[in-house]
Amino acid sequence: MKIFIRCPNWVGDVVMATPVFKCIRQNFPDAHITAGIRKYAYGVIEDGPWFDSVLFCEDKTLGGFYRTCMDVRSRRFDKAVLLTNSDRAFLIAFLGGIREIYGYKRNLQKFFIKQGPVPEIENEKIKAIPMTDYYIEICRKMNLELPPVPTPELFVRKELEVKAAEILKKHGISDGDLVIGINPGAKFGSSKCWPVEYFAKFADMASERLGAKIIVFGGPGEAEITGRIEALSKGITINTAKDNAGLGLSLLKAMIKKCRLLVTNDTGPRHYATAFGIYSIVLMGSTDPRFVEYGLELMSVIRKDLECSPCQQKICPTGTHECMTSIMPEMVFDEMVEVLNKDSWVNIH
Repeated sequence: MKIFIRCPNWVGDVVMATPVFKCIRQNFPDAHITAGIRKYAYGVIEDGPWFDSVLFCEDKTLGGFYRTCMDVRSRRFDKAVLLTNSDRAFLIAFLGGIREIYGYKRNLQKFFIKQGPVPEIENEKIKAIPMTDYYIEICRKMNLELPPVPTPELFVRKELEVKAAEILKKHGISDGDLVIGINPGAKFGSSKCWPVEYFAKFADMASERLGAKIIVFGGPGEAEITGRIEALSKGITINTAKDNAGLGLSLLKAMIKKCRLLVTNDTGPRHYATAFGIYSIVLMGSTDPRFVEYGLELMSVIRKDLECSPCQQKICPTGTHECMTSIMPEMVFDEMVEVLNKDSWVNIH
């Protein structure tokens, strides 16, 4: 049997879909399973045990769409599981000759898919539930044996573990150091971003009061934001986006595993942390927290409940960005100290 799984497009969503990958692999142990994924997101699933092959879905142009359809058709898949709800993703599976298609009964695909859940509506909108639960519902409708709790997980090969250790050593970080990661970017848009001045002040507080080693994470295109934090703070030990290089999503996994705690906007790397059992403090404003309510024992969410939030907009509609500017660095630092005091790894007095 040949199964095509169309992965989500956002990094965090791919992480939250990993319980589906595991579920399908366990229910079809002898199947040849192919991941359909954007090339930029491949590092998320790299080194995982779920897939036998990968098909890159570079389908945003008409030519790319045609080539992807032909690639799918040439592989003669028996089943498709769609973890996106776009008409483009459905048409690639349908025009690619796959007749047994599973996914949510939404948009165009609701008229054609073999079996799938219908999203619950609340206040004329699709009800917000954790995306881990949202995705696993497709497996339930496929009558598969489900995991007791859909828990995301990621994998890193030894080569990258060694490389991450070498990077830390090069910057004077030892095994016994308190390593705190900060993640100031967000591909979604500026509405998700805590101010760089706040990140800088938090880094100084953590460095001066706790002796923490601070890693500021940033990918390609985020050198400006990480550079501004580094310029404002004396506490930055490593800036991963320096010279606009970034780590890449594969090495980023290995680096986040080296952290004791991650302070982050609501974006992809925060899901990395949860998947690896790393505690995260998530600064949330514009996004609805109900979509990511999983792994709560490994996460603190700091947010202000305002009339305009969550707006789910990429840019603050009011121009004030109050949902994020009202979260002060002292609040985040105090939360971190409380978290670390509960952990046997370190005790702060």
